[in-house]
Amino acid sequence: MYRISNLTDNDDIRILESAGAFTVIEYLRDLSVSPQSAMNAYFCDAMNVRKRQVICELSKSPVTVQAGAMQWMVGDVNATTGIKGVGDLFGKAVRGKASGESAIKPEYTGSGTLVLEPTYKYLLLLDVGQWGGSVVLEDGFFLACESSLRHKAVMRSNLSSAVAGGEGLFNLSLVGNGIVCLESSSPKEELIEITLENDVLKIDGNMAVAWSGGLEFTVERSGKTLLGSAVSGEGLVNVFRGTGKVLMAPVDKV
Repeated sequence: MYRISNLTDNDDIRILESAGAFTVIEYLRDLSVSPQSAMNAYFCDAMNVRKRQVICELSKSPVTVQAGAMQWMVGDVNATTGIKGVGDLFGKAVRGKASGESAIKPEYTGSGTLVLEPTYKYLLLLDVGQWGGSVVLEDGFFLACESSLRHKAVMRSNLSSAVAGGEGLFNLSLVGNGIVCLESSSPKEELIEITLENDVLKIDGNMAVAWSGGLEFTVERSGKTLLGSAVSGEGLVNVFRGTGKVLMAPVDKV
């Protein structure tokens, strides 16, 4: 039996969002400062640069997290590698190498509470079921998810997507029903959600955060010809085709 005090009930902390096993909290002020860092903390607060954390209630669902993301845990919490055998280890190693994500993501089970490391990035909760049961993530955005979601490495629709676009050939895809938590450089209030119905979205820049697994993703010339692309001044664009959703940041991710 345990009780946590002065966390979510602290008047300097507010709950931003809750879904499934996850609760996102934000520190309204950074009180752990010295005289030398007080000015910096003051202006960070004015610009919404605040510490945020994810609290995971394992009694609601086991969770899988990015390696090294755990800060503390209490109660009945069991940490495993999530590996179910040699074949599973090989598959995860290949998928991690392909997608650029960590090969081994710890899985936490039990009925206790797990708290992840604080971050100054924005924390977003997505319900994969509302994305047609499959969502593809841009590299570096995954933080944690409910363990009911299956992880897959999905290949770009053409080789030129990786070569011309200057990115990897694979992305991490989550399949099933459950909640995933993302780390983003842009707040939820600024993210643009575009719903396609057998249509095409072209983005000049690396601004897509996540997209439905059913969409075809390629990198193409902005014009039909090399001359047309040169005249438009755009060159190559990221192209999403089909039916589904795209979550897009207003600026290139950093």
